[in-house]
Amino acid sequence: QVQLVESGGGLVQAGGSLRLSCAASGRTFGSYTGGWFRQAPGKEREFVSAITWSTTSSYYADSVKGRFTISRDGAKNTVYLEMNSLKPEDTAVYYCAASRGGSVFSQHNYAYWGQGTQVTVSS
Repeated sequence: QVQLVESGGGLVQAGGSLRLSCAASGRTFGSYTGGWFRQAPGKEREFVSAITWSTTSSYYADSVKGRFTISRDGAKNTVYLEMNSLKPEDTAVYYCAASRGGSVFSQHNYAYWGQGTQVTVSS
């Protein structure tokens, strides 16, 4: 079992930055892929970014490429999402998730989820 706890959300003005953290406990991120998804009000949950733990290959949704950066700290068993140049359309609840395999883009491949952290970007 992997328990995931997100932190770092909040209210920020457009153009600002936030860094989300996802701390894993129970088991290490070790062989898992760490992913971030988000869900805006009235919309489906969507893929944002992912990082493979072993190779540190990273993946991004087109909507966040060049603005968001995913990283991980093995010693702290934590995945981060650095979000810059935030836009009002980035407003959503952001979820951290862990996957053992399959496409990193599909939420169905993620077995473990955090409770989510709210990010609100004002215009």
